[in-house]
Amino acid sequence: MRLRTLLVCCSLIFTGAAMAKEAAPMAADVAVEKRMVAISEELRCLVCQNESLSGSHAELAQDLRREIRKMISEGKTDQEILDFMVARYGDFVRYRPPMKPTTWLLWGGPFLLMAGGLAALIAFLRRRAKEDAAPVLSEEEHRRAAALLDQSNS
Repeated sequence: MRLRTLLVCCSLIFTGAAMAKEAAPMAADVAVEKRMVAISEELRCLVCQNESLSGSHAELAQDLRREIRKMISEGKTDQEILDFMVARYGDFVRYRPPMKPTTWLLWGGPFLLMAGGLAALIAFLRRRAKEDAAPVLSEEEHRRAAALLDQSNS
């Protein structure tokens, strides 16, 4: 029993070590690394699309972070780096794309969808209110209903 427990523990320890990956390379300069993280937070991972470039573990994201580090070491400004990424991958790569005619739908789309949904909801509620309204009884129908109620009470 002890031998089996020891074997299980050893296999768990060595399995973890076998699955370990090499740490991602960081820039030799801490300032360069901080700047790279700040720039890559503004960019979208093209593989994951719902993650920033700095948080993604995709190979393309690692390559792009390496490229950003290289451009920083070459002395490029943050805006030049962002412009390079946009020129290469389009406005989609930015989390906050600029406001221009090609991105109007991107900026206004959520508001248009919300307005359309609100209009549909109002129309639905009005239609339902008309259908659920109690029918108006004529004077004759009121008398007949009162007579029926009087009969059932006696």
